[in-house]
This record gives sequence, structure tokens and C-alpha cells, in this order.
Amino acid sequence: MPEIITAKSAGFCFGVERALQMVYEQAECHDRIYTLGPIIHNEEVVQDLESKGVRTIHDLKELESIRQGTLIIRSHGIAKSVQEKIEQSGLRIIDATCPFVKRIHQIVEKESREGKQIVIIGDPAHPEVIGIKGWCVSEAKIVNDAGEAENLVLDEKTDAVIVAQTTFNYNKLKDLVEIIKKKKYNSWYVDTVCHATSERQEEAVEIADKVDAMIVIGSFHSSNTQKLFEMCRQYCADTLYIQTVRDLDIRRLSGKSRIGITAGASTPKKIIEEVLLHVRAQFSGDA
Repeated sequence: MPEIITAKSAGFCFGVERALQMVYEQAECHDRIYTLGPIIHNEEVVQDLESKGVRTIHDLKELESIRQGTLIIRSHGIAKSVQEKIEQSGLRIIDATCPFVKRIHQIVEKESREGKQIVIIGDPAHPEVIGIKGWCVSEAKIVNDAGEAENLVLDEKTDAVIVAQTTFNYNKLKDLVEIIKKKKYNSWYVDTVCHATSERQEEAVEIADKVDAMIVIGSFHSSNTQKLFEMCRQYCADTLYIQTVRDLDIRRLSGKSRIGITAGASTPKKIIEEVLLHVRAQFSGDA
């Protein structure tokens, strides 16, 4: 039977666990519970919440048709203009924005109000980055790769503040900050990457570097899980990206002596345990 190494950091992060606890508590006590966007990027969890009466609202237009109930802001956070809009809806509002994301909102609002240029390192299509940008008084610049960092143009007479998406690839982030720093702008970086994220990434890479196959568990829509997969694949060619045990092709693990398992911040412990037990069961008869 192969040796199986499971990352200690795999599974829900603080912000996700906090947001889910808030939703489940509301679902137990109230009717007409809504979340603005999926509460987390995990289809299994969203389906479970739907079974308890929690409905996902996908845009503000849909919100206009709702007159009563509780609206929960997910851990990714939202733009200030969206917050002001929902405050006018008359709905009861529960803010489950991750405190680490909320801190970035406060930084960019304060610094941009004081005239600083804001540079956000992250995926421009990710809801967290969209939310952060929405707290900037002036237009923010978004950088997602080395090419964009090289081509970044700022006002030389204005100070710049650099922040990052909390789940951004930490090694890639350091490279992008270094590229921007070399451009000689008067800029400084505020560390906004969630330390749980960087620890998860470091542990995943450490495991991937010493196994024959690596399993990364999480939603295909999860930004932090995608980054884990990309990082692990650099160190372990046989890295599998699955959402649940149903996606696991056990044949790809045949003949492997060491198998690593990690999971994104939106992956329930139950799903991780199911994968672990399945792998163990498949190889339990090996000599």
C-alpha cells in the first residue's frame, strides 16, 4: 500500500468557515435566506444550503424582486456601491465578508481618498478583486501577471499603494511586486495575502515535491484551489485536480509509492476524508 500524505492545512479557511457558520445559523432561525452570489465556490455546499432553503441571488436586478428576508454577503466581499444598493433594499443584511478582505477594503478606501494610486495584484474577474476595486475612490490598476506588471504605468508624481488578493499565489506575488518596484515609482506593498493561504500553498508544494502523485481537491471555480493545482503541478507531474471522489481516476495512482492530498479553502472536511478513505480502500490489498 502506498504512503499517503495529507496536508494538515487542507480544507476550510477561517473566512469560509466563519461565513458558512453564519449562513447555517440563519437558516435554522429564519425563512427567506439569500446569499449574494454562491456563499463559497463549492457546489456540494451550495446544494446542501439550497436543501435548507438558502437561495443564491446572482445579481442586483434579481435582488430588486425580493421584498422580505435576510441577505448574506459572502466572504469574498462586495463593492461599496453594491453595499449601498443592498442597504436600500429593506432586507435584513448579514455581512460575512472575511475580515482579511474587509481590511483591504479599508486600506484602499483610505489611501485612495488621500490621493494615493492603488495597484491590486489579483485576478480581475474574481469577485474579491472586483469588490476591492469597488472601494477605491479613484480608478485602481489591476495586475495579474508579469506582462501586466512590466507594462504598468503610474503617475510618477503620485505615491502608489500595492495590495493583493488574499488567495494570490505568494511566490508569483513576490515576483510581481519586485517588477513594479524596479520601475522606480514611489510605491510600497501592504501585505494582504492571507497567511493561511500562504501556509497552505507552502505545505502543498512541500508535499508535492516528495510524492509520485498529488491530489488537489476543490471546485473548478475556486481561485485558490486552481492556484494550488498549478503550484503542485510544477513539482509533481502527476497532479490530479478533482472536485469530489467521483472525479478520481484511481488508475492514475497505480504503481505510485507516495501519494499526496491537499484541498482548497472551500473544500469541506467530509469530501477530503471521502477521497482519503477511497484511496486507502483501493490499495488496501497491495502487498
